[in-house]
Amino acid sequence: MPAASPAHAYRRRIACALACTLAVLPAFAAVPATAERTVLFNRMLDETVAHAQLPGIAMAVVEDGKPVFAATRGERIAGSGEAIDADTLFKIASNSKAMTAAVLARLVDRGVLDWNDPVVKHLPQFRMHDPWVTTQMQVRDLLIHNSGLGLGAGDLMLWPEPNAFTRQDIIAGLAHLKPVTSFRSGYAYDNLMYVVAGEVAAAAAGKPYDQLLREELFIPLGMTRCQAGRWSVRAVGNVAQPHTRRQGRNVVTAADAAISPDLASMAAGGIRCSLNDMTRWMQVLLDPALVPGWLGDTQRRALWTAHMPMPIGERQRRWDNAHFSAYGYGWRLSDMDGQWKVAHTGTLSGMYSSLALLPDRRTGVVILINGDAEQARTALMQAALKHYTAPGAAAGVLDYAAQLAAERDQRHAAGEVRPDTRARQPATAAATAAWQGRYVDPWLGPASVCMDGARLRLSVDKSPALRGTVMQLGSRWLVQWDTLGADAEPWLQVQPGNPTTLALAAIDPDIDFSYDYQDLHFTRSGDCP
Repeated sequence: MPAASPAHAYRRRIACALACTLAVLPAFAAVPATAERTVLFNRMLDETVAHAQLPGIAMAVVEDGKPVFAATRGERIAGSGEAIDADTLFKIASNSKAMTAAVLARLVDRGVLDWNDPVVKHLPQFRMHDPWVTTQMQVRDLLIHNSGLGLGAGDLMLWPEPNAFTRQDIIAGLAHLKPVTSFRSGYAYDNLMYVVAGEVAAAAAGKPYDQLLREELFIPLGMTRCQAGRWSVRAVGNVAQPHTRRQGRNVVTAADAAISPDLASMAAGGIRCSLNDMTRWMQVLLDPALVPGWLGDTQRRALWTAHMPMPIGERQRRWDNAHFSAYGYGWRLSDMDGQWKVAHTGTLSGMYSSLALLPDRRTGVVILINGDAEQARTALMQAALKHYTAPGAAAGVLDYAAQLAAERDQRHAAGEVRPDTRARQPATAAATAAWQGRYVDPWLGPASVCMDGARLRLSVDKSPALRGTVMQLGSRWLVQWDTLGADAEPWLQVQPGNPTTLALAAIDPDIDFSYDYQDLHFTRSGDCP
């Protein structure tokens, strides 16, 4: 029998560690009584909204398989008077990944496809940069972030939305994204592979992916408000809009049009659901008997099996007393105070979600927010879960928020801070004449660096949000986007030659990883029109 590969041996060690951890679980500590718990969670919500100045939030808790708490605060649009309720739709962002994995598990359950199928069996056009990886990539690999691509590679084809990239564009672009590690050797979070996974499911089932979502999840599970694909925002109604903080106010950003388009990101992060929908989703995951026969035991276990080891962060060790961390199919798996935890978060500009389950207790918490709220989401979820895993030692929302703020201050003290770029001035035509022109990147496509009146403009043809004015700061250039915030701005690096090339690099060290400027390589293709 051949020796196991290092990756497989590592996975076995992780699985053993998980089994050993769960085998010695202590008896569950008592949690507050129902009335106390309601008061407690309401206080957590109020503290979170006040501290983070959120436009709106929805939160629900399932305990022993049953809903025990649901509450909302704020407005769908700040200042509108349109209150959020349990049927308000939120973007769940990357919590969509677990639903994509569940659709695939349903198809595996029925023998429509197999986790071990080569991707090219279902998508012959699929190509990775390395031909060997192309042939070896299996359906399971699409879900566990082991492709060898760097963190968030190619995400600029997905976000900012809306843009003109199709799912076929994304599949074609993969061949031009260079890996940073070898295949299956390590974990790096990836969105594009989930887009491929959705297309694999669609090809295997012979129907569009949004139809599969409705038929395999939304309808059988009674998630009646969830939306995917193309749908009418006006007809569906009660839709929360994303917000950002500007000059001390919550302002809508990237507001919906009357029709929500069929987004290429659907399988990775494009689903919208309500608090009631997400509560139902938690119940079904925690209690298989709730919808008998929806998913067999083997595939339920597959979703929550540790398929890819993940690093354990210092905060995770300190807050959770964690001993293992791994990725399943669409879920992050870990231990928290000796209890098994299954969780995921979702992040889009102006929308944040978080869902965490303690399966052995049949308990779960979901949080949906329509504002810039990464730290608020983290603090609230941690405080809520601690009242189940360590109720006697539980800290409050504001305690965790203070710790997060201290971490940020430490990073800034260490020099991890956005440099001051306020002295920028518009680039002049004379200073940039040598490198104005049309450019092309192998996967992001054509772009222009051309004068528009008195301003030098950078525009990516297929991405309307990636349009801005080129500015000069000393001897450097940067792009001031028209609609994106300063935290998304890049340096523009010019490399003269034949042909001239352009590169972008993040200015802010805390930039969202989906602005994968480091993966771009623009080459001059012609003159400005």
